[in-house]
Amino acid sequence: MLSRLRFWRERDWTPITAADYAEAWARFGGSVATHPEVLARLADLAGIPVRYLGWQVGGELQAAIATWGRYLALSKDVLKQQGKRGLFDLGNAEIILPLAPQAQVSLRHRARYLSELNATGLIGVGEQPEGLALAREPEQYSKKFRYNQRREQRLLEEAGGVIRPMLELAPEEQARIYADLFLRRWGFEATGKEHLAEVFSLLRDFMTGSLIYLNDEPVAIQVLYRVEAPHWVSLEYINGGVDPQQREFSPGSVLSFVNTQSEWEQARALGKPLRYSFGRADREYKDRWCNRVPVYQV
Repeated sequence: MLSRLRFWRERDWTPITAADYAEAWARFGGSVATHPEVLARLADLAGIPVRYLGWQVGGELQAAIATWGRYLALSKDVLKQQGKRGLFDLGNAEIILPLAPQAQVSLRHRARYLSELNATGLIGVGEQPEGLALAREPEQYSKKFRYNQRREQRLLEEAGGVIRPMLELAPEEQARIYADLFLRRWGFEATGKEHLAEVFSLLRDFMTGSLIYLNDEPVAIQVLYRVEAPHWVSLEYINGGVDPQQREFSPGSVLSFVNTQSEWEQARALGKPLRYSFGRADREYKDRWCNRVPVYQV
């Protein structure tokens, strides 16, 4: 029965190597959660082998996927089934599969948050009820909104606030600060707290953004991962933490402004659009920063 189900699921797909998958990603693009190195490093941490599949037409690779059984690789469901729930946190990441522009492929592996970029090329997907929150371009914010954000940043800096790049800190220090500020902000432990330093070390090549100190103490942090695809930049805002006692200076809002502005500037310098995802469009504050876009599921 198991082999028959796999045969149905993988019909018209053929096994390929990790190198083949990486080549497809480099040609067609993808997102943080489908990047070859992100996949390989986190799958290795989980100890769950990845099965790579390709869709070929006339001997040419048109699409590629990385799988864990009947799910796409890095699935939270598989981690839960294997007793490894919360081993790492990618939030509700946008899934952009390496897919040729005119490809038409059947996807039968379980997946959620499939990007609108793939929607017309994937057969068997349906729009899911909740959408994704993608950061607006800087010009889409009102003049008043931008003025207020710059004012908050100035007041914070005048009070002794300092903005530092995340990569100035070692993974162990990033993990300690994030776990502390996350707990203060939300009142419960960050996902995968015990493995944060290891995950931050594994994904250091993709980490970006800044954090904020006030009077030499960290007061706001965001975990951001970024990859550059051929025709766009994919960035995932996984989660963050802030010291609620410093609410008068709005350090969380200031950090969102600093990080989004900086990433748009970098993407535009590359001449590429930025897909800066805040994850599921499920909180009011995300509407201040983002546009809601549809996503799809199998």
